[in-house]
Amino acid sequence: MEKLSVIKIGGNIVDNPAALKQFLEDFSKLEGKKILVHGGGKIASEFSKKLGIEPKMHNGRRITDADSLDVVTMVYAGLISKNIVADLQALETNAIGLTGADLNIIQSVKRPVDPIDFGFVGDVKKVNIDQLGLLIDGGTVPILNSITHDKQGTLLNTNADTIAAEVAIAASEKYEVELIYCFEKNGVLTNPDDDDSWIDELSYNYYQQLLEKKIITAGMMPKLENCYNALRKGVTQIKIIHAKNLNSGVEGQAVGTCIFL
Repeated sequence: MEKLSVIKIGGNIVDNPAALKQFLEDFSKLEGKKILVHGGGKIASEFSKKLGIEPKMHNGRRITDADSLDVVTMVYAGLISKNIVADLQALETNAIGLTGADLNIIQSVKRPVDPIDFGFVGDVKKVNIDQLGLLIDGGTVPILNSITHDKQGTLLNTNADTIAAEVAIAASEKYEVELIYCFEKNGVLTNPDDDDSWIDELSYNYYQQLLEKKIITAGMMPKLENCYNALRKGVTQIKIIHAKNLNSGVEGQAVGTCIFL
């Protein structure tokens, strides 16, 4: 099988023009077949406020009503996506920005109302790896944002970490997949206030121990659950790293936290 890298870039990097510029330069140099997944929560919140729409959150997750859906679609699928594509084209990387509705790449179902009504928020149901494969094998780099669809004419706001994991799982049928989460920390930290407290390797058993000790924070838990789910379903390798370290390490092995079962 050929190798495929699925890279998820965190919102705090997307929100930082200098950090994003450096990341895209590094991403453009990453050899082999690749996919980039992004969100952009802070930018969407800023635009919502400018339009008089107060962002609503629950435990760090966005509640997406009809007005908010319009904003996140414009920001994620328009402003952020197309700027990333333009920057990559300038770096000689032939990229295309896509929502899940384009080519029916990612189909989702609206999240159940009970116990919290998240509005137009979707949970991934199916990834069309055949269509993605045509793009990838043809030399195109897909740039996926967090807008998916239900195949009934409705767009849905979907967690970008989950999209990255589900795309990696689906792609593992055709490729040897490496999933890398890039954000503003050096990896999974044992102390959120100490950037040097990152863990080299995190097994599922060790993860459970850290959960019991309440060392893993709420923001990291969903990301790690996605990681372990992806490993169980065929993804070869998963790492959580600082965005600046995408091309660092020995023989292509990036520094950060390696996740394994």
